[in-house]
Amino acid sequence: MPTSDRSDARFSYEGLDRIIHERARLSVLTSLVSHPRGLAFPDLKRLCGLTDGNLSRHLAVLQEADLVSLEKGYDQNRPQTLCRLTPSGRTRFLDYLGVLEQVVRDAAQAAGRPQNSGGRPQNAAGRSQAADDRPAGHDRSGLAKPV
Repeated sequence: MPTSDRSDARFSYEGLDRIIHERARLSVLTSLVSHPRGLAFPDLKRLCGLTDGNLSRHLAVLQEADLVSLEKGYDQNRPQTLCRLTPSGRTRFLDYLGVLEQVVRDAAQAAGRPQNSGGRPQNAAGRSQAADDRPAGHDRSGLAKPV
């Protein structure tokens, strides 16, 4: 039986970066991309639901890959670490999201699930799945909408 070459590997998704694809790091990058001025370590920890040590380790991996920058400083005489996406980190993350969107489109098409005009899979009621996954009263970042 002949082996197929890479051009036939339609579902190989080479752009799914292993550094980004880990759940906690994906959470960190999603939080940072939605906060372009950066986030203080405690805020990022809260948004991602991680412990100090877990977040520190994931930030070290992301910093080593030049996806995030960490700026240590002081806020009201207290030490503070500000976490930001680097310009190359933003580009890599957005490229990764493009590949991830293609994965969702391909999976929805293979499953015979209808998609809306934007290419997003729809639920049985015809609504975009992404909107249905957010808790009521929350915006795209997952934070509660201001009242």
